[in-house]
Amino acid sequence: MFEYKMVILVRTDIKMSKGKIAVQVAHAAVSASEDARKKNSDWWKKWMNEGQKKAVVKVKSLEELEKFEYQALKNKIPHALISDRGLTELPPGTVTALAIGPGPESLIDSITGGLPLL
Repeated sequence: MFEYKMVILVRTDIKMSKGKIAVQVAHAAVSASEDARKKNSDWWKKWMNEGQKKAVVKVKSLEELEKFEYQALKNKIPHALISDRGLTELPPGTVTALAIGPGPESLIDSITGGLPLL
């Protein structure tokens, strides 16, 4: 049973190929993991030892993504907002994804539990 998890939120209002989405999700997961390792090493260690549970969900807009970022900040949960460099499919600075966690599953679910899987 898992007690810790990470959720990666991906915008669906911008056109990204499956490969681009995969890379943005990877950027978000690595960046949020590093944030947790530095700021909340206890959560990070437990999440690493459990097998790094993750879920990828979708949001409809930048505004919706920013509301979830605010909730992560408010609850002091490690997170990472990802802006694309603009080298392939998107204009530079396009915000694509947000990773929330790793953190206690119950806390993460209280924020992201209503979002549909990607």
